[in-house]
Amino acid sequence: MRIARCALAVFALASCAVRSEVSLPPVELVQVDKSARTLTLFADGRAVKTYSGIQLGGAPQGHKQFEGDERTPEGLYSIDARNPQSAYHLSLRISYPNARDGAYAAMHGRSPGGDIFIHGQPNALPLGRMPGDWTDGCIALSNAEMDELWQAIPDGTPVEIIP
Repeated sequence: MRIARCALAVFALASCAVRSEVSLPPVELVQVDKSARTLTLFADGRAVKTYSGIQLGGAPQGHKQFEGDERTPEGLYSIDARNPQSAYHLSLRISYPNARDGAYAAMHGRSPGGDIFIHGQPNALPLGRMPGDWTDGCIALSNAEMDELWQAIPDGTPVEIIP
């Protein structure tokens, strides 16, 4: 009888647990400020949430110009695809390179690179965050933050990346 009461108490407590899910309105603009290390979501013309401590490419200063330069691009792009099977928790692809990026790289006989994403931490990482700037030009957040972004950012959303 005592075991049954304990089990019932545990079940009751578990059912009362409140999940801390954040409900964000549909986002109409994502703004990444590389120098401030922030990613801000805008809806109805106003900032609705800012994430701090974002992680960037291994050489974060300056605009991405060529494949392998480990820079995060700067400029106006959009979310053009999503990958739920990403090696980095979840990922939202940014439409880099644009026509200007491609033309600049071609003028120098180089590839502009591609596959720039907003994503979570590596799936192989047990829990937590990789230290420092570790991506090849992407924008990384925690997995919990990425879960929020996945729900709030529709495909086609503009992404403004500022120095």
